[in-house]
Amino acid sequence: MAQIEVTVNNRSYMVACDDGQEAHVARLGRYVDQKVQSLVKTVGQVGDARLLLMASLIVADELVDTNEALANAKSELAGAPEGRERAEPLAPQPPADEAVLARALDSLAQRIEAIAAELEQD
Repeated sequence: MAQIEVTVNNRSYMVACDDGQEAHVARLGRYVDQKVQSLVKTVGQVGDARLLLMASLIVADELVDTNEALANAKSELAGAPEGRERAEPLAPQPPADEAVLARALDSLAQRIEAIAAELEQD
């Protein structure tokens, strides 16, 4: 099992992770630190525990939004609303699982771009 150092709010933490996951965990740590730094600019240094809690709630809210978007995409792909017929596709469509994945990835990409734009403004 590997260990890496993650810095959040100018404090270093040793974090264990699976071998080969070091870069991913480091990226996640940077993301959390960016959320914390954004909060510090807004509310000031209100303590590490409170900042980490607030950052966790923001990340959880983003996850819920993403899960809802994915559920909506799955629902859309499952069929048209009652009273409307689905148009026949002009070209072969990928299986629903691939289409759902493609929609979800597109939604996630848009969300990531929005987050990146927000971070660039800070």
